[in-house]
Amino acid sequence: MKKLLSVAGAALLTALAAVFALGQPAHAATGFSVSNGRLYDANGVEFVMRGVNHAHTWYPQQTSSFANIKALGANTVRVVLSSGDRWTKNSAADVANVISLCKANRMICVLEVHDTTGYGEDGAATTLAKATDYWLSIADVLKGQEKYVIVNIGNEPFGNQGYSAWTTDTSNAIKRLRAAGLTHTIMVDAPNWGQDWTFTMRDNAGTVFAADPQRNTVFSIHMYGVFDTAAEISDYLGRFRTAGLPIVVGEFGFNHSDGNPDEDAIMAYAQANGIGYLGWSWSGNGGGVEYLDMTTAFNPAQLTSWGQRIFNGANGIAATSREASVYAGSTPTASPTGSPTTSPTPPPTTTPPPSGGCTATYTIANSWQGGFQGEVKVTAGAAAITGWTVRWTFANGQSVTQAWNASVSNSGSAYTARNVDYNGRLGAGASTSFGFIGSWQGTNSTPAVTCTAS
Repeated sequence: MKKLLSVAGAALLTALAAVFALGQPAHAATGFSVSNGRLYDANGVEFVMRGVNHAHTWYPQQTSSFANIKALGANTVRVVLSSGDRWTKNSAADVANVISLCKANRMICVLEVHDTTGYGEDGAATTLAKATDYWLSIADVLKGQEKYVIVNIGNEPFGNQGYSAWTTDTSNAIKRLRAAGLTHTIMVDAPNWGQDWTFTMRDNAGTVFAADPQRNTVFSIHMYGVFDTAAEISDYLGRFRTAGLPIVVGEFGFNHSDGNPDEDAIMAYAQANGIGYLGWSWSGNGGGVEYLDMTTAFNPAQLTSWGQRIFNGANGIAATSREASVYAGSTPTASPTGSPTTSPTPPPTTTPPPSGGCTATYTIANSWQGGFQGEVKVTAGAAAITGWTVRWTFANGQSVTQAWNASVSNSGSAYTARNVDYNGRLGAGASTSFGFIGSWQGTNSTPAVTCTAS
């Protein structure tokens, strides 16, 4: 992310020719898998990441951030970890707790080692081989979590020097993880501080993908000043789509010291083309990029302009995020110590199911002093529906402060939630859900809900 140089774009066809024959993953999926350039969860449902990065390794006490990020609509959180080569090592127990926090809050965990950042140019950075050693050292807490965890081997593993080794080093790291029995989807970052201005990842992605015996690797580009025009964004991401290779925007911001990225184009292109994105970052930035904080001092009630943009703006997280289907029908369990309370047996209320209509189930998913997270599941009846409206009335003065995956309005204590354009059509027996953040004082009883289909 230092500077953009003029580099001739090499043709992808030679490097990627073998990939088109590798549409289906070479293993029976127990977790996430890749097929034809798309990411699928363990149920075979396509999954598009919508989330943010969280600097856990530097702020391990901020465990409430997981619930707060989820409450704003995210379906994924990319978690900064350390292998111990540059910062304090995150222990296996700590990583297990992070995974538990993700699962309790119904998010997918992308776990990344940050110590590799800028290797070859930053003398304090470590190698992808060392990062791989770390993953192998905590393999026991990763195995069995393939439905919920994606392993991002190393953050921005090369700077602007020595990056020609990216293809070999990345391929070798993947092979070592597979040989050790890790079957998770693997994510790999681009060199050049993640921005790949030399097109090293772009032009060698096919080789790296083919090096994975399970064909279960996703590529991650970080978009800062190098990606300051819509043309550059669409060209880069579009080449991966054309080649049938999976790509996500693993980091991006609305501004940066190396230039002004076009965040509107990033989010619009990602949404139009089914590409995941993870903004940088929730809170705690330093070193002159404090403006990239989405919240002030980790407080979700104090979103910065960047936080408002990525969560609530056009093509933002609240409007476009879909929870992973592996959580469908599940009830969050009590969160580990340090996170906001998640009720182990939340009290739902459900309407009786009219024939050809819809039902709605209201659940208090999380609750903390003065606030709570509500979720409503809408299920079509015996016939398909084209739209739905859910109504309820709060009895104890509760109020909704923000919502996602529905258009919510109120008249006093009476609330109405209507489907948005992407979740109104449901087949017979199919379900969708929406969520909201509410406030309460004293009592937070669950209201009766009604559902009307159209």
